[in-house]
Amino acid sequence: MARPREFDRDAALAAAINVFWSKGFAATSTEDLVRAMGIGRQSFYNTFGDKRRLYLEALQAYQQNATSCHLGRLTSPVSPLAGLLDLLVGLIPDDDSLRCKGCMGTGSVGEFGTTDPELVEMRERMIAVVSAKIAERIEEGQSLGEIDADLDPKQAAAFVQITMTGLQLAARGGAGAQELHALAAFAVERLKAK
Repeated sequence: MARPREFDRDAALAAAINVFWSKGFAATSTEDLVRAMGIGRQSFYNTFGDKRRLYLEALQAYQQNATSCHLGRLTSPVSPLAGLLDLLVGLIPDDDSLRCKGCMGTGSVGEFGTTDPELVEMRERMIAVVSAKIAERIEEGQSLGEIDADLDPKQAAAFVQITMTGLQLAARGGAGAQELHALAAFAVERLKAK
């Protein structure tokens, strides 16, 4: 009879997310993972398959959570401009140790680019959801007179998403919270109706 698992799978996955988020895929060893997850190698392989399968699961969980947080910040304020600012500012933790990790999804793009079709598909699904909601809020802001009516909502949404990526890369590179907040405000200012 097989012994039941003696660990919390969700807690182990959360620990793996933290390791991959901090170190990336290539720099993370199986030993790093089993140590952080508090499980044995056999439990690791039996439960998660291998490092790549675990990475895909960890990245999927990370991106689902990130997307949910992005959409929450974007849609909570009544003002579309305030929602866009909240979206960007929400990417900037005040905690230096958390901010310097940047974004696991952005890190995955830097590490794999377009070479891994599974990762590309996962990323494109997430980007499509966030992009559509950003464009929707931009159109709403245009109808309210808050956002420049001459802007193409899809292009403006792409600008916001590129800004998101830039903020996260700058954070990973050591930019401070105050500097990043100023950049977020600068980007949103470019969208305002004149």
